[in-house]
Amino acid sequence: MESSVQTSAVEEKLGIRIERKPSEQRLLELGVKSWPKWGCPPSKLPWTYDAEETCYLLKGKVRVFPEGSSDFVEFGAGNLVVFPKGMSCTWEVYSPVDKHYKFD
Repeated sequence: MESSVQTSAVEEKLGIRIERKPSEQRLLELGVKSWPKWGCPPSKLPWTYDAEETCYLLKGKVRVFPEGSSDFVEFGAGNLVVFPKGMSCTWEVYSPVDKHYKFD
C-alpha cells in the first residue's frame, strides 16, 4: 500500500523560518527526539539568540515579536522553527509550551 507523500509548507517571516507539520521521516533525520527539551507556562519572555536555534514544538502556541517590528510570527505544536543567530525578540506564550531544541 502506497502512502501519500506529504510536503510540509515552509514559510519565512521576519527572519524566522517555520516548517509546518514536518514528516516523521524529516524529524527522524534531524534527530529531534534526541534534542534537549524545554517548556514554560503562558508568559512573556524577552530573548536574544547567541546562536541559531532550531526547535520543534510538541505542544503550545506562541507569538514571537522581533525587536524593532510591530508584526509577529505565530506558531505552535507540530511546527519546526528556526531562529537566526543575533535575533532579539519577545516570546508571548499563549498556551503552555513543550519543545525540543538545539543550537548551532
